[in-house]
Amino acid sequence: MIVLMLLILAITIALFIWGKLPPDIVALISMLSLFLFGILDYKETLSGFSNPTVIMIAALFVIGEGISSTGWTAMAGRKFVDWAGNSATKLLVIITMGSGVLSGFVSNTGTVATLMPLTIASAWTIGSFPSKFLMPLAFGSNTGGLLTLTGTPPNIIVSNILIENGFNGFSFFEFGLIGLPLLIVTILYFRFFGHKILPEHRTSNKPVDIESTLHKWIEAYSVGDDYYRLRIRSLSPFINTTIKDWDIENKCDVKIIRLQRRYPSRLKGNPAFVEFPSSSTDMQYHDIITVQGGTEAINKMMIKFRLALLPLEEISDELKHNLINQEVGMTEIIVTPRSHLVGRRIKLERFFKRFDIQLLAASRNNKALTKKEIIVRAGDAFLIRGTWDKIETLKEQHQNIVICGSPEGMAKDVDSLSFKSYIALAALVLMIVLMIFKIVPSAIAALLGAAVVVLTGCIPMSRIYKSIGWTSVIMIAAMIPMGVALQKTGTAQLIANNLVSSLGAIHPIALLAGIYLLTTAFSQVISNSATAVLMAPIALLAAASLNLSPEPFMIVVAVSASTAFLTPIGTTTNAMVISSGGYKFMDYFKLGAPLLLLLFAVTMLLVPIIWPL
Repeated sequence: MIVLMLLILAITIALFIWGKLPPDIVALISMLSLFLFGILDYKETLSGFSNPTVIMIAALFVIGEGISSTGWTAMAGRKFVDWAGNSATKLLVIITMGSGVLSGFVSNTGTVATLMPLTIASAWTIGSFPSKFLMPLAFGSNTGGLLTLTGTPPNIIVSNILIENGFNGFSFFEFGLIGLPLLIVTILYFRFFGHKILPEHRTSNKPVDIESTLHKWIEAYSVGDDYYRLRIRSLSPFINTTIKDWDIENKCDVKIIRLQRRYPSRLKGNPAFVEFPSSSTDMQYHDIITVQGGTEAINKMMIKFRLALLPLEEISDELKHNLINQEVGMTEIIVTPRSHLVGRRIKLERFFKRFDIQLLAASRNNKALTKKEIIVRAGDAFLIRGTWDKIETLKEQHQNIVICGSPEGMAKDVDSLSFKSYIALAALVLMIVLMIFKIVPSAIAALLGAAVVVLTGCIPMSRIYKSIGWTSVIMIAAMIPMGVALQKTGTAQLIANNLVSSLGAIHPIALLAGIYLLTTAFSQVISNSATAVLMAPIALLAAASLNLSPEPFMIVVAVSASTAFLTPIGTTTNAMVISSGGYKFMDYFKLGAPLLLLLFAVTMLLVPIIWPL
């Protein structure tokens, strides 16, 4: 049985290295092989799909999407870019350090799920590739988990085993004595060496550049020529009336696009912004209305209704700050020759109002269309504004119109914060608090955070399942049974006993090094938690047999269990970045092997000094 187990393990690793099959398919083949050859029974084979870790990872993807969709990712990404300038090296250091520090207090998977979107956006912004930064993000989070007792499960496992055997456990920050030096070494490794061998894989996850998109629209549609912001002054007859009382659009030839309350009151039903004013929308003193119309019409309206003209920012900034947010956006649609709209006479405003969408401008042959009623031709283009879900609805109902760019991507590039932004952040904080204080299991904490994000509308219902990295989830779920099989067949125990017995007679440091290398070898193919559970008792017995202190051996188990740098299946964080970075199996080995050896040398040097044998 052990020989068969080793054969399946070898073939699985070979398929991962080969790289011709998707990693989730390889994992599923491996899982089915364990069942078909009678190594695992039915329940053991499918145990990964009910594993709390898998559920937690899926929930963390949802929370990460919530943080990204509500503006935090774009804002943090811009901070990263501001700090780094145009230096890829600085950005690399910032990302590695940021993920390491955060993972000391948040789960490694939570750290990567949260930082991965902004890492991708930042990479493209400075003209680089996500593959140059995502692996450092994953490796930094793995190393940073060693900063605190709760940073990663192996820390808790080895501490609890010490307590169960009558020794003192480790204090909350004691792991930081070795974790901080290792994190610093990891940062320096990427700064001076690792960045040279990081691959440059071109992927299709480039975020929308909202700045260049807006400039293109401004030029094509002359948007800035008829865009104004007006303030309702104290003597204006608009005060305490509704838009329909004045029939502004027909009598003044001016369209009200948006209304901002200077004195909002949610209790009175007056929100801070009315994104799509209707005929029944009331107007109050000091309200700011965004309008569209000719210069002469605007001047007459200002004089007649005693309105004040507000200064505009640069028009692209004005559009971005006042007409686009995480819920409402602009996009360009183009009519294709096969559209059933071609040849139809339509009243533009009325047509788009059917979908609760505003028409901002129209263009034909790169010239502005000013007519309110047209016969549609192929190639006609329209600049529209609406909620992102309404824009998607328009696209679904009219299949032969093209929506240029990605409205969903533009929403993520908006760096202004809204009320929902703070809800998404609160969901993340809630998850962290529940995990740190162990109020509920980690998987439940992640599910509660995801539920808050979903139920409060931080993510549209249509994007919930799209936000989950299913390749990573399936691969991890299918590989968990491999760890079960290694322990069930006694393969792991046999290898461990032989190595410990041979090295123990040489020197305590040799035994310490052997335990490190064996543990890190197992961590490349099974979870760090399973590795720690397997190796900690063996390390404890080995120390006792030579009458040595168990603390350094337990620390080495925890450290080496978190050094799964050689494969994409060693840790969930490695698996989470494989698709977005376009990585291959050998990319992990090329970058991870030097780092693993470096951390091995530093650990062997410092652990016996900090925790004497």
